[in-house]
Amino acid sequence: MKKYVCDICGYVYDPEEGDDAGGIDAGIEFKDLPEDWICPVCGVGKDEFSEE
Repeated sequence: MKKYVCDICGYVYDPEEGDDAGGIDAGIEFKDLPEDWICPVCGVGKDEFSEE
């Protein structure tokens, strides 16, 4: 599974870990995250992430 990094703060979304704070279970690919999902560190949207 591909990881994605926030271009603003450097947070890495790892689908093997998910985002507990955001209610995202482990195993959810970045492309399958809800469109309104935001970076749990700085609050930007998915469009500010790049494939690692």
